Amino acid sequence: MLKNSKISGFADEINEDITVQVKLLKKLGISHIELRSANGKNISDFTPEEAKELKDYLSDNQIQVSAIGSPVGKIQITDDFEPHFKTYQRVVEIAKIMETPYIRMFSFFIPEGEEPEIYRGEVFERLQRLIAYAGEQGVVLLHENEKDIYGDNAVRCLQLFEKFYGDHFKCTFDFANFVQCRQDTIKAYEMLEPYIEYVHIKDALFENGEVTPAGQGDGKVKEILVKLEAKGYSGFLSLEPHLAEFAALKSLEKNADKRAMTDGELAFTIAYEALRKILD
Repeated sequence: MLKNSKISGFADEINEDITVQVKLLKKLGISHIELRSANGKNISDFTPEEAKELKDYLSDNQIQVSAIGSPVGKIQITDDFEPHFKTYQRVVEIAKIMETPYIRMFSFFIPEGEEPEIYRGEVFERLQRLIAYAGEQGVVLLHENEKDIYGDNAVRCLQLFEKFYGDHFKCTFDFANFVQCRQDTIKAYEMLEPYIEYVHIKDALFENGEVTPAGQGDGKVKEILVKLEAKGYSGFLSLEPHLAEFAALKSLEKNADKRAMTDGELAFTIAYEALRKILD
């Protein structure tokens, strides 16, 4: 299944040390990374010189960057936007250094207890600025559905894509985040399918929101990957395990090699094996 897709992942969930991240990626045969942090430092805080050094290290180890896992748009909609826009400009510069067009982003946290629609105008204004700059710089913003932001459910995600979808604004589909928002993922997929450019692989349970390996939750991961295959999807499948706190993590160990792993290494390996099982 999805033989033309490439597996990537948030390797900072393995370990904050980039050398440990790369070692396990290579062991698993994964040649791409969604770069969120390295050596304990968020990618948005890297200087251009630090980014070039990191890029050289990854290239020397035959690891390519599938996307920048940026924090763009992950602030309150009521926060001052100007300092955040400067952070965004830095992220764009880093994406170019890393030779990826893709930047993962969000559509701003909504104050607790308030209706998201109240802030629709401000969300749209900010996105318009971000997307215009992406167009100027030749990068692609990938909006991820995320709990408590404007685009947390499929209806509001669809609003964003109907307004802004194009060469520089597309969809990252995240199964677990939809489940945690009580959103049926099949309905979400059917609404957003024309806009999907990138996929995050993690699953979750409706009952308590707990993240699980792919295929073990309520995200209908296999069913949706079958649908993606039928439409000819050839983009990235990016592992975002979120399993280090998973209650049943240790019970999933099957051999001595796994028992010798740290929680981060074990979680990432189990997430990878769960995806491979579905794909195979």
